[in-house]
Amino acid sequence: MKRVLINTNAVGLVYRKDEFKRVLTAGNHWLGFGESVVNYDMAKTFIASTELEVLLLNKDFKELVTIVEVADNELVLVYQSKNFKQVLTAGKYAFWKGLNKYSFVTVNLNHYEIAADIDKNTLEKPQLSAYIRVFKIESYEKGILIVDGNFEKVMEPGNYIFWKNRTVIQFLKTDMRQLNMEIIGQEILTKDKAQLRINFSIQYRLTDLIKALLENKEFDKQLYVSIQLALREVVGKMTFDELMENKHQISNSVLNSCAGKAEGLGVKLVDCGVKDIVLPGDIKDIMNQVLIAEKRAQANLITRREETASTRSLLNTAKLMEDNAMLYKLKEMEYVEKIAEKINTISLSGSGQIVDQLKQIFVK
Repeated sequence: MKRVLINTNAVGLVYRKDEFKRVLTAGNHWLGFGESVVNYDMAKTFIASTELEVLLLNKDFKELVTIVEVADNELVLVYQSKNFKQVLTAGKYAFWKGLNKYSFVTVNLNHYEIAADIDKNTLEKPQLSAYIRVFKIESYEKGILIVDGNFEKVMEPGNYIFWKNRTVIQFLKTDMRQLNMEIIGQEILTKDKAQLRINFSIQYRLTDLIKALLENKEFDKQLYVSIQLALREVVGKMTFDELMENKHQISNSVLNSCAGKAEGLGVKLVDCGVKDIVLPGDIKDIMNQVLIAEKRAQANLITRREETASTRSLLNTAKLMEDNAMLYKLKEMEYVEKIAEKINTISLSGSGQIVDQLKQIFVK
């Protein structure tokens, strides 16, 4: 015989040759020959060393525990004193009564959506990370929910959490801000067979999520091809000179040509324009020569215009001097003054008639 003490808030399970015999509650007890006791703290989770079904055959043990059964398609969330404690998968579990107040929430995994009565903070617990799937849509995005290959609904920005089960869930999302597309290095022949390389830019915004993501595959690539073909068509109908003089017409023509196609892709074209026109080396040389020739012609025209104006001025002056002797004399003295400005010294030689000769020049 052996005497054992079972403390308050504890339970003892008596075994004899590994066979469960009875339950001991708080107090002093005697054990028979060959018996042993396993003590369990009722404040802790019960983990049986024997098959639970065997223990439940004992009426005393069954009255001490709460039994929770979890089916294959279920999860059970365990709360202790209203605080989340653990998650239970398929199986049968026992929890001690009395000391701790347990509550249980059963989740049906046949439904992927999480019930509203489950606290979102609970879903952030590490114990649940293996049983949920999380999708996030940023504030500048929108998404489409597809369940088992079928369109479900349009999703607004936010965080979305679903149970992890056999249901296949997909999120298709896209940027709803104004976007820019670059069409670079397009080698195009003009109407007069001039080869150019054009860089084109376009701004667009997504307007119809269903058309863009469900009804069209890779809508952005389709938009790129549409703009590319429209650009080639517009440039191909213009001569080189028309292209250089009316570059702004290209963007208007491309916008008008692609607006309907873009709408079919769920896209609205906002603006577009030619960024660069790159000329081949030989065309560039010819253009430089044309520019130089034009500038020379302009310079010659200006020179001729100034010469004509100068000649006309001289003619008018001559007519005035012809009718006015005094004006002629003043003009003569003006030129003598200009000549005198260039003379440093004057040496006179000869008779005294030189003074009289100068008088005859300057005095009528």
